[in-house]
Amino acid sequence: MSLHVIVLPGGGYAVHAAHEAEPIVDWLEGLGVEASVFRYPLNTRHPAPLVALQSEIRRQRAKGADSIGIVGFSAGGHLAGLAALTPNTDEQASVQFAVLGYAITSMETETYRPAQDILLGEDASPESRRSTSLDALVTPSAPPFFLWHTAEDPYVPPEHTYRLATALAAHKVPHTVHVFPHGPHSLGLAREAGAASTWTRFAASWIREQTGTPTRHGA
Repeated sequence: MSLHVIVLPGGGYAVHAAHEAEPIVDWLEGLGVEASVFRYPLNTRHPAPLVALQSEIRRQRAKGADSIGIVGFSAGGHLAGLAALTPNTDEQASVQFAVLGYAITSMETETYRPAQDILLGEDASPESRRSTSLDALVTPSAPPFFLWHTAEDPYVPPEHTYRLATALAAHKVPHTVHVFPHGPHSLGLAREAGAASTWTRFAASWIREQTGTPTRHGA
């Protein structure tokens, strides 16, 4: 089976964080996993970033990928979750697993409003906020998720990860959650970041389990 992983850097839907882009691809390729960065549209309203990502998923399938994984950070993690969870009758746009790092998962909280305002507008309705909150989109048919966060994150509190994890558990969707005690937002590979630096080792083993594809050991 041919696996391709799409990497979505964070940046609040306003920019693309460079350290969450090619360095993540390099890490994945070091594990023997084919990967690429997708720079989704910025400063635009939903569903434009999601539509663009779904087109990229179809493009990778057309190039021969049988299985698609997504790794996303912060706002990129939110977009990754939308792609994995939004109802879609097109199997060519489906996602087999998602790895989310310190992701924005809820559009209903007051945390990190700049990204919410870009994506939905300052006067977004409660219905719009709910329909783009990942915990509201989980169903029993959702793909497996690997979630990681830090308890000290001042911009996107771990509540976001807890909300999604609770919904995944309620629907019996396979998932793994790691919340490390220390570390700021936007850690990327988190090298030299104490316990948080182990997320790559845990994720490598988890990806191997999800796909049945041997990956090289290492972080």
